[in-house]
Amino acid sequence: MSTGELLGIEPLELKFPFELKKQISCSLQLSNKSDNYVAFKVKTTNPKKYCVRPNTGIVLPRSTCDVTVTMQAQKEAPPDMQCKDKFLLQSAKANNGATTKDITPEMFNKEAGHAVEECKLRVVYVSPPQPPSPVQEGSEEGSSPRGSVSENGNANVAEFTNAARSFVDQPESQDKSAEVTNEKKKFFSKCLSLIFCVLLGYSLQNKQCILKSICGLIH
Repeated sequence: MSTGELLGIEPLELKFPFELKKQISCSLQLSNKSDNYVAFKVKTTNPKKYCVRPNTGIVLPRSTCDVTVTMQAQKEAPPDMQCKDKFLLQSAKANNGATTKDITPEMFNKEAGHAVEECKLRVVYVSPPQPPSPVQEGSEEGSSPRGSVSENGNANVAEFTNAARSFVDQPESQDKSAEVTNEKKKFFSKCLSLIFCVLLGYSLQNKQCILKSICGLIH
């Protein structure tokens, strides 16, 4: 921030997120911390390329004024994304109660003996903001990532299904049929408890896959 006797200027660089064929704007804030009325005027080395609103004005005592600088849409990017354009902001004391209509070119004439403050501003091109990354399936705002569950969900479901099917398909002898039946009941009881806990961390698609696998085993 530049702090002169008349105006404070923020920022000192006009940063434009450059994109071809698109109008881009940035803003300046002028701060008057004095008890005087202050007139200002904005000039540029490339007036056809930029639109400044307002380019002249009055900043009231103990107040601020926002200035918007708009760069016209550009058809070509400059070499190495470097810009040589510059701005000059001039400020001078004005009479109490002055308005924009009272501003004259003579007020900013140093040769006429007027006290004029000047601040040079440079133009900088920056990369445009990138779009946010897509949210992964099954993730929720504020929750911790569950990459291993979402990425390996299908493999884990298949592994569980194969293990259960292998146990169910084991041959049963008549002598041990009752014992095997009891073992199966215990097995499925444990599985159902485990499945309930596992489903809490799976996406909807994986939940449906697990439930279909269970139904296939039961029937």
